[in-house]
Amino acid sequence: MKGLYYLLKRFLPPYKGYVFLNILFNLLGAIFGAFQFIALTPVLGVLFNTQPVVDKPTPWSFSFGSIKENLLYYISEMIKTSGKERVLILLGFFIIVMVILKVGFTYLASFVMVPLRNGVVCDIRNQIYNKILSLPLGFFSEERKGDIIARTTGDVQEVDNSIFNSIEMMFKDPMIIIISLVVMIYMSWSLTLFVFLLLPVVGYLIGKVGKSLKKPSMRGQNKMGELLSTIEESLSGLRIIKAFNAEKKMKAVFARQNTEYYNIMNNLMWRRYLAHPMSELLGTMVIVTVLWYGGRLVLSNTSTLSAQEFITYLVFFYSIINPAKSFSTSLYSVQKGLASMQRIDMILLAENNIVDKPDAIGVKEFHKDLEYRNVGFRYIDDQVLKNVSLTIEKGKTIALVGQSGSGKSTFVDLLPRFWDIQSGSILVDGIDIRDYKIADLRGLMGNVNQDPILFNDNFYNNISFGVETATMEEVISAAKVANAHEFISTSPDGYLTNIGDRGGKLSGGQRQRISIARAVLKNPPILILDEATSALDTESEKLVQEALENLMKNRTSIVVAHRLSTIKKADLICVFHEGKIVERGTHDELLAVKGIYKKLHSMQNL
Repeated sequence: MKGLYYLLKRFLPPYKGYVFLNILFNLLGAIFGAFQFIALTPVLGVLFNTQPVVDKPTPWSFSFGSIKENLLYYISEMIKTSGKERVLILLGFFIIVMVILKVGFTYLASFVMVPLRNGVVCDIRNQIYNKILSLPLGFFSEERKGDIIARTTGDVQEVDNSIFNSIEMMFKDPMIIIISLVVMIYMSWSLTLFVFLLLPVVGYLIGKVGKSLKKPSMRGQNKMGELLSTIEESLSGLRIIKAFNAEKKMKAVFARQNTEYYNIMNNLMWRRYLAHPMSELLGTMVIVTVLWYGGRLVLSNTSTLSAQEFITYLVFFYSIINPAKSFSTSLYSVQKGLASMQRIDMILLAENNIVDKPDAIGVKEFHKDLEYRNVGFRYIDDQVLKNVSLTIEKGKTIALVGQSGSGKSTFVDLLPRFWDIQSGSILVDGIDIRDYKIADLRGLMGNVNQDPILFNDNFYNNISFGVETATMEEVISAAKVANAHEFISTSPDGYLTNIGDRGGKLSGGQRQRISIARAVLKNPPILILDEATSALDTESEKLVQEALENLMKNRTSIVVAHRLSTIKKADLICVFHEGKIVERGTHDELLAVKGIYKKLHSMQNL
């Protein structure tokens, strides 16, 4: 149960008030529940005509003996003055009042548990989402998106259903058990000692089965992550699946994973459903044993318990059985939930090595230049950049060309610290970017990527994304610069028209121009264009290129390009090959060298 303790220690502190109230109300409910059963002894005594007569009261004190003797005295007096029937009515009324108080406080305990339970689950979801946004890109290159979604949804729901659904029982049931045991010890400590010898054996057997749930639970959640990953990949690649007639293959992959999940969950649920019959059987065996042992003591007159007190004792003991069974079932559920929490912690406890230094400095403006100084970078085993150096003066346009995999995109991704370099340094105005606050550093930059990343929202919200103070006039102005105003204004609801999932209602050129408009509105001093026109047709490329030229005016621009025709006007062109800059110069200078750039240019002309 160390895992449960650690979980509660992490997430319960903001809800201490609810925890206190829940414990208090459960305690009061258990106390009034005990009074409800205590009243059975005089009821049975009156019915069986074995109720002892007490002639005088004893001094009141906070002890069971004093309370018991005085209650017996008043019952004796009522029997003398009003008769047994009236006493039974009054005792019945007393039991009803105790039940009302018991169920009332039990409801209040559950009532205050609702905001606690939902609050903790809400906090876990927020923490997961915030962590996802803060983690470096390298984390997601090792994880499947579907599995991350499964942890954010299915695993969190499992924690709610299995752990926090059970915690309510784990707060309430021990109260009932403790109060009942206190009364049982008072009634007969020797018989209760015998019960104590039996309960650990029962608890051990139930706990043994409960622990066996954790591993299959983990396997089940992992397999569900695989299922969601397959669904996510199928939705993203549906066009390719249909184009290559791969429906049969994907159906087989999904069916295999689904069958494996089916088998895991069968194994898990068989064990889980064993909890109730196993606890029922063990509980019945314990009751029969206690009935035999206690009954023998009463019949032999070696016990201090009378016959009606022994029946009341059995009622108290039986009142422990249901909470004990519920508690054992909760232990089963907790094990299943802890397996899901372990998967969630793979995200929450993931190391984020791209963070602000404690003494990080702010930066709001770009003044002089960018410098890559002997930069080296590798992804796990592959050395992508090898001792690369480049200085980019403010206001200049630098183009990066070369074969795919030569390191161009990695080069630009290092500037906003999407990844951190392993050797060398990158400087902005002479200061290492690792000394700046990350948010301020990225605030200097605008990105336009080959695959425009848009959201399932309207034009206005996509263009103003990240600029909270943007007005409609500013958004329209940015759209005009990006050559996007014309097609936006002819949409059904203008700038409030929804563009669909990832901009699915738009053409490739339109999506790219929305992405450019977003960068225009941000108005960054440094612009990163990563193959922004490579996926467009000639007509769209012309419109987008014109929008890009408008965007790059008076800005420092780094352009990753495959189409060399789009970078003829660049101030400097750098040719990448196997992680190094092997050529640099203007368009005409590089053609004159007759090296790699000349070869690429000739191939594109052909």
